[in-house]
This record gives sequence, C-alpha cells and structure tokens, in this order.
Amino acid sequence: MKNEKLPRWFLDLKEEEVVFVKNFVLSSGSIKDLAEIYSMSYPTIRKRLDKLIQKIQVSDRKDNDHVVQLINQLEKEGKIDQKIAQAVVTEYSKSLNCLIVE
Repeated sequence: MKNEKLPRWFLDLKEEEVVFVKNFVLSSGSIKDLAEIYSMSYPTIRKRLDKLIQKIQVSDRKDNDHVVQLINQLEKEGKIDQKIAQAVVTEYSKSLNCLIVE
C-alpha cells in the first residue's frame, strides 16, 4: 500500500503511536497485555488508548468537515489563492486539535 492510499488519520500518527497500534493489534486488543508490554498500569494504557481514539476521531472530522471542504472547493474554483486556502485549513485544523483532551 502506497502512502497516498493510507488514510489521513494513520498518516497523522506519530511513530510511537503507530507502534502502539501495532502492539494493540498483535495483543488482540488486550489492554491487560499492553500494560505488561509497556510496564504500565491498566488505567494508564486505557488513557493512552482513549487519547489515540480521540486523535483518530478528530482526524476523521477534519476530512469530513464542511468548512475544510468549502475552503478546498473555493480554492479549486480559483476564488481564493492556494496559499491562503492552505493557511486557513492549517489554522482551522489546529483549532480542532484542541478537542483532544490530555
């Protein structure tokens, strides 16, 4: 699978988050097993998993967000400059990242 075919949410993950997802899958989704792998408590792993879930949800929201779609459409139609469109989408995306609870 080429990078351009990977979903945005996956491309947005940091390397350690990708490893975490891999370990989660390899442990058949067992948080208890992950806690052993990472030498962390179950609640700590659960928190880490919840944060990752939020990050994926925010990334999906960005892909399906009407504001982002509108900006992209205006840029395609030549009604706004590509640099401006990119700047607006980037800043808007940063505001959506604030939805991730630490």
